[in-house]
Parts: sequence; structure tokens; C-alpha cells
Amino acid sequence: MNSWKEKFLDKLVIGDSLVLLKEIPDGVVDLVITSPPYFQQRDYGVDGIGMEESLEEYLSNLHDVFRECIRIVKPTGHIVINLGDKYEKGSLLMVPWRFAIRLLDTEPVYLINVITWVKTNPVPRQFKDRLVPSTEPFFIFTKSRKNYYFNKDAFLSLHALLNKRKKHVSSSRIGQRYFELIEKSSLTEKEKEEAKRELVSAIEEVKSGKILGFRMKIRGIHSMPFGGQDGGRKRHIENKGFAIIKILGKHMKKDVIESPVETIKGIKHPAIYPEFVVGEIMKLLSPNGGVVLDPFVGSGTTAVVAKKLGRHYIGIDLNAEYIKYAQERIKNVSSMLIDYVL
Repeated sequence: MNSWKEKFLDKLVIGDSLVLLKEIPDGVVDLVITSPPYFQQRDYGVDGIGMEESLEEYLSNLHDVFRECIRIVKPTGHIVINLGDKYEKGSLLMVPWRFAIRLLDTEPVYLINVITWVKTNPVPRQFKDRLVPSTEPFFIFTKSRKNYYFNKDAFLSLHALLNKRKKHVSSSRIGQRYFELIEKSSLTEKEKEEAKRELVSAIEEVKSGKILGFRMKIRGIHSMPFGGQDGGRKRHIENKGFAIIKILGKHMKKDVIESPVETIKGIKHPAIYPEFVVGEIMKLLSPNGGVVLDPFVGSGTTAVVAKKLGRHYIGIDLNAEYIKYAQERIKNVSSMLIDYVL
């Protein structure tokens, strides 16, 4: 049973993913995250997936690999795929979406999110008839409809903290416009005084960090909410002349990540996805000590980030030169469990 661990766990293995994945038993991997070779986009130095003559052949070959990935992932695990698109005869082929729909139509998986990677430094191109492509999708598939690992608090946690700090630094103007609107409103003097008191209280709660923010609705100034029951927001506005809607909890976690495209000195791999993006997704979808697999590990980014975050890694690639570069990168990573920050 442990023979697969001796060969694969915390190792980078040279070979065909479709062949090697068959040696890994069912349900032992927490997360598969990878960026397979794009269709007819780049020369990866080997005659493998991505070099097919037709799109259908490419999708079929990729599907065969991911069928194995789905098999070896735990019921609580995830399969995350990053793909780029391609123009042919003046039109996008919609390659990522074709592949995602193919998996949904044929495999026992659920697509719970599509994270959009926004490249802050896309390749500059002088198109006269179209905009410069600057986004790519990361499809998040699960094997379970509900019972999957999902640590939302860990996702973009540093960004949320920085945004919250920035908001507190510039908090001198919080809620000030509502004082002006109260004065301009048709509320009675008594209602205005009560509105100001509650507004001051809400502002203090934001400054102290008790709540994230708030919105204020004032009768005659703002449109009334639809519906509403006794004690609800609509009735509150009707009776008191205003309502304060407090925003509780933590920073809203959205399905967008902004990050530059990365290049690493001395590594010839033509497509390196960012450590930051991989790290955030890994924190979201895998536990400490979990097993993360990349069947197209390339330059080793997935394995590097897994080691930084205290996960076990498995990396597979056909190109022996890429594996050599990846192993050098991993050697320079501390084995100490750290929180990945870029």
C-alpha cells in the first residue's frame, strides 16, 4: 500500500502522467492543481499533450489524464485546472470552457468556482482589431456536492488584512456624507437627532474594528427596499425615518486574483504560473500536511509552494530538463512550515 508513497510522495517524477497516475491508488490526494500545456501555443521540448494536430485530439488526451486525477482525489478533495485560450482563423476557440464542459458532461464532478487570474503585466501586443488578453481561468472542480475542504478564511487573508488597515487609516471621513443627507432630508428634528446618534455609534464600531462597514438608508432620500416585514429594514425606515445596515464578518472573498506573470532566472520553461496564485488556491483547498499533485509540474511551482505551505507534493513531467530545474528550486525552499506570502 505504501509503495506508491516511496515512489511519488515529495518527489518529482519524469514520465507520462497518464501512465504514472495509474500507479497511485484511489482517493489519496487532497488537491490536484496544474496548468497543462496549452493547445498549439508553446514548444515544451517534448512531443506530448499540447502538440496535437486537432483540438478534439488535445481535449481527449487531456481528458484521459484528468479522469485519473479525479480517481485519485479524495471525496473531500479538488481538481484545479488553469488553461489558456487560442485564436484560430480570427476567433477564440474557447478551449478552457470546452474542456470544463467536457468534464462536467462526462465525469462525476462539480464546478464550484472559476477563479479569474488577472495578469497585471500581460504580454504587450500591438493588436489593431482586438484587446490584449490579460486573464485566464482556474476551474475548481470537486468530487462532492457539499462535503469538500474549503478554508475561505485562509484565501487572500493577507490582502483582506491590508485592505482593512488601509480603511482604518483613512477612516476620518467614514459616514460623513450621511450627516449631510440627514440635514437635507425631510425627517423631523427628533428623527434627525436619533439618526445622528446612531450614525456616530456605527462610525465608532467601524473604527474599532467591531464591524467592517455600514450603509444608511434615509426616508425620502433613498429608495425603499422591496418587501420587508414588521421589524424589517423597510418597516424600520417607515417608523424611524432611517435604517443602518451593518456589514459584519470579514472581507468579502471574490473569485478574482490579480498577479503578474512570473519569469524565473535560469529556468527555460515558457509558461510559469505565479506562486502567489497557486499559494492562495492551495491554502483555500488543501489542509496542512495534505497531498498536492501536479501532473504537468513543469518548472516546479506547485511543488515549491506546497513545500513552503507544509503540504506534501507529487510532481510529474515528461521533460527531464524541467524536472532538473524544479528540483533545484525545491532544494532552496525551507522545509519549515510557513505562511506563503508574495
